[in-house]
Parts: sequence; structure tokens; C-alpha cells
Amino acid sequence: MSIRVWVDGERVDDKPSLNALDHGVTVGDGGFETCKVIDGQVFARTMHHTRFDRTLAGLGLPRADRDRVDEGIDAVLREPMPLGRVRYMVTGGAGPLGSGRLDSALTYIVTAGPADPPPVSSKVEVVPWVRNERGALAGLKTTSYAENVVALAYAKERGADEGIFANTRDELCEGTGSNIFIVVDGEILTPPLSAGPLAGIARALVLRWCKAAGLPIREATLPLDVLDRAEEIFLTSSLREVQGVHAVGSRTLTPGPVTARAARVFADAAALDNDPAP
Repeated sequence: MSIRVWVDGERVDDKPSLNALDHGVTVGDGGFETCKVIDGQVFARTMHHTRFDRTLAGLGLPRADRDRVDEGIDAVLREPMPLGRVRYMVTGGAGPLGSGRLDSALTYIVTAGPADPPPVSSKVEVVPWVRNERGALAGLKTTSYAENVVALAYAKERGADEGIFANTRDELCEGTGSNIFIVVDGEILTPPLSAGPLAGIARALVLRWCKAAGLPIREATLPLDVLDRAEEIFLTSSLREVQGVHAVGSRTLTPGPVTARAARVFADAAALDNDPAP
């Protein structure tokens, strides 16, 4: 199945469809969301839209027209899709070759394609670069993604599936496309947003649903070396949901009962509510 593409009101798929001077192309001036699709339905659509609003506001771009975004989503999901992903993006529109903006209409892009079920567990590798928790893009899901591309390539060259960042204070931060949770003394911990990670949708739902289920879980500032002593580690993202970690560099772990419980809680709650409130 090929990737389905909708741009500014038209289903284009393989046709040329984007201005070469679009600011999203020239300088990465835009935001995006990636959502899991199950049987043609977008999971947590409202939460994704709400976070998208925050990203565009953080970039200084106008708020996206949700009806326009939903029009694109409906267009690319017209044909059946048992398991896949939708990615929608809004850029600053046509711009100069530099960083300044023109008074241009925003560009709306929505794509969709099939996805394979994620592996049960992953190996992660700490990367030598850091997230700047005080940077202009901290916590925003922007199209300026080259840092993640480089870090993920570094991890994959070392046999890992995901790269893990510290922040400038040498605190545990996040993965290149995931949030990270650790288990210490039976308690589930994850870095706070003040440490610089993306406010992941799956992250928020794990915190909400596990707390409601009675699991000990909270945000906590964590030194990077907590990875050396954590009893269990798991990643969260829209496609992974809750995924255990079986190795951090040369250290091996066994995804344990706390991770398994968190995964069950997430799966059960998601099955009951496909569009949780933000």
C-alpha cells in the first residue's frame, strides 16, 4: 500500500504538490502530529489536536483550522487501513530563503500509511548530544527534526532501536521519538516536562490511566545514570504505546511485571476510549 497524501484540499498521493519555497522545506518552519490508526480510526485525535495548537503557538504561527486538518485526515483514510499512522503537518507557507516569514497562507499536509506492530521490546542507546531544555523549540513537535534523525542513526549504528537524550543538566530527558519511564523500588518515574521532553500523548495517558489503576507513578527529575540501576525501563509513543526495554547499551534488562501491568492498563483503557479528553 502506498503512502496517501493530501495537500491543501486535494488528495495528491504521488503527484508533485509542494512549493519549493515553502518555509517548511527551506527552514523546517512548521509543526506536525503523528497518530495511530486502528481500523481506520485515529486514536486520541482531540489530544493530538490540542498539542498541535501548543506547537504552532510556540512557533509563533496562527492556530490551525481543525476542520481543515480533519478534512485531510478523512481524505487519506477513505480506503480501509487496519493498522497505520496518520501524520499531519502545517507549515508557515511560502517564504524567503532565510528565516524571516512572509505573510503567506499556511500549508496543510496530511499523509497516511500502514504500520507494522512494534516489537515487544527495544534496545536503547544513550546518544552523545543533549536536549536544550531552555531552547526555543523545547517541548514542541516541529518539523525541525534533523537532530532526531542524527541521534537515531547513531543508536541504530550501535544495534539499538532508539536513542536516549540527556538534557543540558545531565538529567534523563527523552528518546528521539518516544518518552521514557523507569521503575525504581517498584515505582514508575518519568522526567517532568521542565526537563525538556515532548509532552507525549501516550506519556500523558500512561500517567493518567496508571494512576487511576492504583499503580505508583509520578514525574521526577532523574539523573541520567538512573538508567544504570533502574529495575525496569519502558518507552511510550503513539505507535509503541507501552514498550519494554531489554537493553541500555551493554546493560541487559528483562521487561518485568510493572511494565507488563502498565501495558495492560493502557491497552484496556484505550479499548474503552478511542478519543480521551485532553
